[in-house]
Amino acid sequence: MMFRRNSRMRSAIGGLALGVICLAGSQASAQNGMAVVPKQTIYPGQEIDAAQLQEVEVTNPNIAGGYANSISQVAGMISSRTLLPGRTIQLNSLREPYAVKRGTTVRMTFAVGNMVIAASGTPLENAAVGDVIRLRNLDSGITVSGTVMADGSVQVMAR
Repeated sequence: MMFRRNSRMRSAIGGLALGVICLAGSQASAQNGMAVVPKQTIYPGQEIDAAQLQEVEVTNPNIAGGYANSISQVAGMISSRTLLPGRTIQLNSLREPYAVKRGTTVRMTFAVGNMVIAASGTPLENAAVGDVIRLRNLDSGITVSGTVMADGSVQVMAR
């Protein structure tokens, strides 16, 4: 005995298959989430402003991970490579802005118990908050090491 599909059965099966494909596609895009892309070219060393960015829905299920998915992750950061419009921004291509810059004058502090000694120094390298850097004391010329603080000063370490 042989069964034949009539046109109604074919259209019902086709409609069901199309519904399953659409449902799977919408679930895949919901799982992929959002990505941040630049609206214009951003060059290395440039601070990224929120106005230069937009969030887009990720439609490629095979996209490599490690990209920014919210503007708050990217705004205020410094680009370490050229970022092209419409391309995802990899988090490893961003860095925090420098808190101290090489050649500028910063306040150095050294604390032991209740005693605090402060002096002016020049950083010998650029650094972000929490980095350990070398500085030259402007008064004595001695090179010391210290940790960059959030206010832009450097807490000198004991030798």
